[in-house]
Amino acid sequence: MKTPHDLNERTLADAWADLKAHADAGIPLQADAYRLAFADPEFLLRRETRGIRFQLEMLKPDLDQQALGIENTIVVFGSARFRSPEDAQLMLEQARHSGDTEALALAERQVRNARYYEQARLFGRLVAAHSAQLPDKERLFICTGGGPGIMEAANRGAHDMGALNVGLNIALPHEQYPNPYISPSLSFKFHYFALRKMHFMMRAKALVAFPGGFGTLDELFEVITLVQTGKAEPVPIILFGSDYWKRLFD
Repeated sequence: MKTPHDLNERTLADAWADLKAHADAGIPLQADAYRLAFADPEFLLRRETRGIRFQLEMLKPDLDQQALGIENTIVVFGSARFRSPEDAQLMLEQARHSGDTEALALAERQVRNARYYEQARLFGRLVAAHSAQLPDKERLFICTGGGPGIMEAANRGAHDMGALNVGLNIALPHEQYPNPYISPSLSFKFHYFALRKMHFMMRAKALVAFPGGFGTLDELFEVITLVQTGKAEPVPIILFGSDYWKRLFD
């Protein structure tokens, strides 16, 4: 005999299957009033249901990380524009051939900044190698904003070692795709910046910041403010690139 739990699970599964079948076949959804509320995307995207969407963005990444044993993270921030040494060198060669002085200046800057990409990648490897020696409940996992540049480099370093790593991406007006080195089951996309920031801090055991732009500074000062006001436990903060940070603060 099926239990009420089994019947409820079946109902939920059927509702999702119906919704997917409609989408795959291009069939219009049923009339608004007759749809199951949790299988009605138009209802869930209303202004009045924003609070429900907050809860969903809170729960989905949390439950998925719990399922894979992700309880302790090292969060890495930094510029999305820095290239790998190989890409930066290729960019430089192309700029030299083009004769474009502006492109050449940009490429030369990319070559200089490529060291940060390599450092972030090495850091990701070191964290993964150290974590592999720890008990399961104490293991550390790289967590980034999921984009290119420094984020890609840190995810890539963990990926090099075969370690799980997390990417918390964000929906932006200019589409930002997840970098290819994030563990697929831990690659998340957020609509709300506030929920994304909360997830950065929920499992963070340390914060690492490389040179970056407004996004990096926003995330760094958010953490410092939370610690200063007692809203978050103090965590070690490591700043890579002392010249950059000295110029910024001095």
